[in-house]
Amino acid sequence: MARTRLAAFLIGMASFFSVVAGQLRPMPAGGLSGDLFALGIASKIRTDCNSTASASSDFGRIMEAAPEAVLHPATPADIAALIRFSASSPVPFPVSPRGQGHSVRGQSLAPGGVVVNMRTLGRAHHRINVSADYVDAGGEQLWVDVLRATLKHGLAPRAWTDYLQLTVGGTLSNAGIGGQAFRHGPQIANVHELDVVTGTGEMVTCSRDKRKDLFFAALGGLGQFGIITRARIALELAPKQVRWVRLAYSDVVAFTRDQELLISKQASEAGFDYVEGQVQLNRTLTEGPKSTPFFSEADINRLAGLASETGSGAIYFIEAAMYYDETTAPSVNQKLKMVLAQLSFVPGFVFTKDVTYFQFLDRVRVEEAELRWAGVWDVPHPWLNLFVPRSRILDFDAGVLKGILGGDNPVGLILMYPMNTAKWNSQMTAVTPPTGEDVFYTVGLLRSALSADELERLQRENQSVLAFCDKEGIECKQYLPYYTSQDGWRRHFGAKWSNIAQLKAKYDPHAIMSRGQRIFPLPSVPAASTATT
Repeated sequence: MARTRLAAFLIGMASFFSVVAGQLRPMPAGGLSGDLFALGIASKIRTDCNSTASASSDFGRIMEAAPEAVLHPATPADIAALIRFSASSPVPFPVSPRGQGHSVRGQSLAPGGVVVNMRTLGRAHHRINVSADYVDAGGEQLWVDVLRATLKHGLAPRAWTDYLQLTVGGTLSNAGIGGQAFRHGPQIANVHELDVVTGTGEMVTCSRDKRKDLFFAALGGLGQFGIITRARIALELAPKQVRWVRLAYSDVVAFTRDQELLISKQASEAGFDYVEGQVQLNRTLTEGPKSTPFFSEADINRLAGLASETGSGAIYFIEAAMYYDETTAPSVNQKLKMVLAQLSFVPGFVFTKDVTYFQFLDRVRVEEAELRWAGVWDVPHPWLNLFVPRSRILDFDAGVLKGILGGDNPVGLILMYPMNTAKWNSQMTAVTPPTGEDVFYTVGLLRSALSADELERLQRENQSVLAFCDKEGIECKQYLPYYTSQDGWRRHFGAKWSNIAQLKAKYDPHAIMSRGQRIFPLPSVPAASTATT
């Protein structure tokens, strides 16, 4: 068993090493090869209960699975050494990278294996290096720290997730989406080069021109082909200020039509630089963080009145942003007026706020602090994210938002906004709806459960949503996907499956990497259990 083999190795670490002048020296190892001890990673492996417990759950707080150990690497070579050891074992054990542990269904867990604490890579060395048109960032680096470093040079990456307390390697292993994706594509579309430690322990630098099969596989590859330890990310001149705008709608047709108009505009046209949408269902409207409220109390009362007038109780918001600096500031008001004149929001329901570029991009951090203070951050998050074809978004709204979720009143939010399919590179592992349409919507049911009963109810609703889409023939795709069978994964990847299986056999033939995704599981690995807390 891989678990027995790994446990024997870990116990042996403590018994067979002595520390001399700061160097680990191999001692007689019985049945274990002295070459294993020569790897030099023994002092970086933790097996104590605190270490393994901290890597046994994730942001979702739905699944639990304990690793045998946690590796605290100082360099990518430490990760490569661990993977090579696993690959050389009679039955290889799972190896999963963990940045912020922000998966929601146990994808970052390694039951019976080793979790790699990616955050320790950046402790000894500065791993963010800014050049004229790109930044080299370690896979363990937080996007907020990349932003701080690049802003010192008047530069910034072009594409962002809404939450910046995530690692570079983590988001690039999924896709990385946000309100800039309509123009620049997801974060994976803005990468020039990667360093990847593959499932064979090989350390590879890859790009569109060098080892491109691994490059495109790793971007959006859910960690299946290796661990991203460095990314070279495109930069642009950073704006100084942001005109932050919210527009209220009572009609979903006008809401979607206006969003699609906005994402069709080129950068040279009068338009927004960021476009997202939100849906409010049957809930008391709130102003957001009390420390930096967007809406006044009078605004909230007006919005609550609008919600009561809709009949369905649903209102929609376009959330948008217009970037500017000292030279363009005088024209912002006129530019915004030109854009708003083309839209069909409810008259008088325009809300604006001016903030710095950093404040806008890091806005969720403020909300996080207040949710933590209120005790509703470290709770289960049964999130469901879907890519929905443009042609079926109104059916989805009627059947899911006004149907299945029509009586819902959860903690959390619902996102709903479109992206341009052409901005997604089909060579990458990440998938979009197969309909061939030029626009698709991301719908995020980002809900939190404050009790066990509520968690069960929200999970049932998620299953009902997926069943509805299947029954109605809505060819949606899960983003941050979760399936319990390989058949589910085959359907998810569709025409890409054959190529993905071939790349898996090439770069991770022992199915070591990120087994918590359950794409290529091994029967000998214990399954994650459902969390009880």
